[in-house]
Amino acid sequence: MPDTTGTRITASWYRHPPPLMIAVMSGTTHVPGKGIVDTPRNAPTAPDRGAGILVVVLGAVFMALLDATVVNVATPAIHRELRTTGSALQLVVSGYTMAYAALLITGARLGARHGFRTVFLLGLAVFTLASAACGLAPGAAALIGARVVQGLGAGLMVPQIYSLIQLTFEGRARARALSLYATAIAAAVVVGQVAGGLLVSADLFGTGWRPVFLINVPVGAALLAAAARLLPRESARTAAGLDLPGLVTLTGTLLLLVVPLVLGREQHWPRWAGVCLAAVVPAAGLFVLVERAVARRGGTPLVPGRVLSSPDLVCGAAALFFCMAGYAGFLFALSQHLQTGLGESAVHAGLTFAPLAVGVAVGSLTWQRLPARWHLPMIAAACALAAVGYLGLGAALRGGGTGGPVVLLLQLLWGLGMGFTTSPLLTLALSGIAPADAAGASGVLTTVPQLAQVIGVAGYGSVFLAGAAGPGGRAAASAGALCATALPVAVGSLLAGLAVLPLLRRRRLPGGGR
Repeated sequence: MPDTTGTRITASWYRHPPPLMIAVMSGTTHVPGKGIVDTPRNAPTAPDRGAGILVVVLGAVFMALLDATVVNVATPAIHRELRTTGSALQLVVSGYTMAYAALLITGARLGARHGFRTVFLLGLAVFTLASAACGLAPGAAALIGARVVQGLGAGLMVPQIYSLIQLTFEGRARARALSLYATAIAAAVVVGQVAGGLLVSADLFGTGWRPVFLINVPVGAALLAAAARLLPRESARTAAGLDLPGLVTLTGTLLLLVVPLVLGREQHWPRWAGVCLAAVVPAAGLFVLVERAVARRGGTPLVPGRVLSSPDLVCGAAALFFCMAGYAGFLFALSQHLQTGLGESAVHAGLTFAPLAVGVAVGSLTWQRLPARWHLPMIAAACALAAVGYLGLGAALRGGGTGGPVVLLLQLLWGLGMGFTTSPLLTLALSGIAPADAAGASGVLTTVPQLAQVIGVAGYGSVFLAGAAGPGGRAAASAGALCATALPVAVGSLLAGLAVLPLLRRRRLPGGGR
């Protein structure tokens, strides 16, 4: 019998401990569509092969998440060489994330249907080839298109990684693997900003920003060769439906929202932009109707209705959305300000983000050491801390100067606020979900932060770009735009903190599960 002591302790705060937590603590496995089952123990993976598999899957997730952040530092160089517009730069950043987000749930379904190994290899191959296309892109349109394809490859690849870890490891080995998985995610944030600056500034062979993407080609090829040799060939597959109508309507709704936000400002808000934005609510309503129709037919909708009835998930997803939208939007604005407004080099701008990345990593890797009863108050306080970081950075840089050492301290506060917010939110939002619904809920919580980043870059990025094009010197206009952007971002961060307060109140009520 597996030891469930850890599960009982966790349940004193979490009413339905997330499957990930149950699996780590009790040695069981969460299988999408089947809930929690015992892990087979008659065919353990050899330690040396298990280490190789872990290197492959962690390398893949690191590369995919790195590409979501590394491009921020490269955007000014892309702007100079390709003579892109501000909206094109936003699409270079958000095109990847939007495609990645839209395909995550469907990517997981494809893995369950056709094999995690097969879909992982396909996604990795698409990602690698698209990275080469990004690095060789002759113009902005080609680069945006390649970034979208790159995001599709990541959307196929990344959802398979958790399943491959479950297939390969058990017990404490699985717990260690999942801890390393979290570390790889945090490290990608750290390395993305710094590596982007170093690669752009190095100007290898006169290629400028292109190595930011081309570096993925040899790394991806090596991972492909290793994955084809090492990854296990699973035999059990499900007949999970793909819900193509849901995928189409969700993608259409996103495009109606993001495209006018990105392109509308530079085109002086034409009529089509207003029509698209007005159509977002009806399109979202159509998506809900499509999902209900899929469920009535006995299919598997992208977002099962009963999952959205969980207050924990709804509040957690709302808080996660505000956090990640502000993070991505302000990161884009600050990158533009440092290089375009202040004229800093790419390497200097990348190193400037190091305290932010360190703060995110520290918070993400240490929050679980706090008592469980502190987690929800911690999230609310961390959201306020991030808001202080945003407002402080806007004020410190408002005069058009570099801000001095205080900017590094404020970035550390911003990073700690994000680290103590996003990672625990993913866990706490699943705490009210029954194991049978975990697959759908996990898909929602994997998709929400990606969508938030798209909307954050489009919305907050447009606020910054509009202000940076205003009257006055380049540095002064950019600094004023950054300060103007900091205020709505900080308000969003505070709204994220408010979103989790109902969960704290419910857990303090009699019978609330505390």
